[in-house]
Amino acid sequence: MKAQELKEKTPEQLQEQLVALKKEAFNLRFQQATGQLESTARMRSVRRDVARVKTVLNQKAAEAASSK
Repeated sequence: MKAQELKEKTPEQLQEQLVALKKEAFNLRFQQATGQLESTARMRSVRRDVARVKTVLNQKAAEAASSK
C-alpha cells in the first residue's frame, strides 16, 4: 500500500482500513502464538500499513484544523 493511495481516500475510508488492518494484525499474532503463521514478513508489512494509515489520518486532521 502506497501513501499516495491513502492520501486520496476520505477519513472514513481510512478509519475502515485501519480497523481491517488491526484485525489482520490480531489474527497474525494469534497464528504466530499457535505456531500456524507461515509468512512472518506479513506481520511487518501490516504494522507498517497501520502506521501509514495513522500518519495520513493525522495529516488530514491537521489540515482540517489549520483551515478552520
